Amino acid sequence: MRGFSFSDFTPSDLPRGSFDDLLKLFTQLLNYTAGDASEALSWMNELDKKYQLTTDEYGMGDFIEDLKNKGYINENGDGDLKITAKTEQTIRQSALEEIFGKLKKAGKGNHNSNISGTGEEKNADRREFAFGDSLDQIDMTASIQNAQINHGLGNFTLTERDLEVEEKDYKTLTSTVLMIDISHSMILYGEDRITPAKKTAMALAELIRTRYPKDTLDIVVFGNDAWPITLKDLPYLQVGPYHTNTFAGLELAADLLRRRKTHNKQIFMITDGKPTCLKENGRYYKNSMGLDRKVVNKTLNMAAQCKRLKIPITTFMIARDPYLQSFVRQFTQINGGRAFYSSLNGLGEYIFEDYIKNRRKTVR
Repeated sequence: MRGFSFSDFTPSDLPRGSFDDLLKLFTQLLNYTAGDASEALSWMNELDKKYQLTTDEYGMGDFIEDLKNKGYINENGDGDLKITAKTEQTIRQSALEEIFGKLKKAGKGNHNSNISGTGEEKNADRREFAFGDSLDQIDMTASIQNAQINHGLGNFTLTERDLEVEEKDYKTLTSTVLMIDISHSMILYGEDRITPAKKTAMALAELIRTRYPKDTLDIVVFGNDAWPITLKDLPYLQVGPYHTNTFAGLELAADLLRRRKTHNKQIFMITDGKPTCLKENGRYYKNSMGLDRKVVNKTLNMAAQCKRLKIPITTFMIARDPYLQSFVRQFTQINGGRAFYSSLNGLGEYIFEDYIKNRRKTVR
């Protein structure tokens, strides 16, 4: 009788005794342990026992010692291991490479638009010099030719009317608020949704920091309430025993963007569920059963207010429920923004693609 012989599954992409490879795994595990270095290293030791990540020449002890010597972790007086700012940046860069692919750092003003103005890339448009144009926009070769045509070669004269300006693609700025749902449902039913959301946030932050350094990014988390967090907080972000106060998140995001002086403003919202909570007079109004009219209507009114402020909202819904999609569709229509019903694997790619597209929209 013909049959099949099965063996234990062994991943083919696990590291094999190299510090750089082990570091990549370490930073990945830190996303799941909310930045807990000791727990991540404990997981690595278990993986090493099962899959032989290290070699006879380079063991886990060597790796931990190298992490300390290279400035990735510190050990306090109690023996607790803590990651450093260098590790936090490495996690962001790792997320950027994983989700967006490798991107080279670009110079200032790397921000496309469909109009002409101050920038670095030339286009085919030419026009006469006008008061207020910068001198580096003048095409001297064309201007001298104009002077020769207009005044002859015998007595060379160059006037203001001879000057010709070469247009460049206008570079604009964007202010973005990234909202991350940290309600309990982000880890409900054994499905980890917060880790890919964190990876996306870190990748987006690293993208802006390295490729678009003049842009601004604020990060807001929302559960029962909403509050801003810093870039340094992202690796340690955890889900709480919260409901989903989408209204509070949008209200805070709009307030942050109102203070920004840029013309282009937008909100990215990563969530896996419907709004279920409001805060009124210091007390929480909660209803997780279905779509509560009171909660939903107030949230939709906030979406309309963002539209009046010219702040589009792009919603990334990590859920496939038809009634949730119906709510998001209504929310998006009222705001005039966009919505993606994304799987966990596609979340980062959607964020990246839509961020680039939104950056090319210019309002003056």
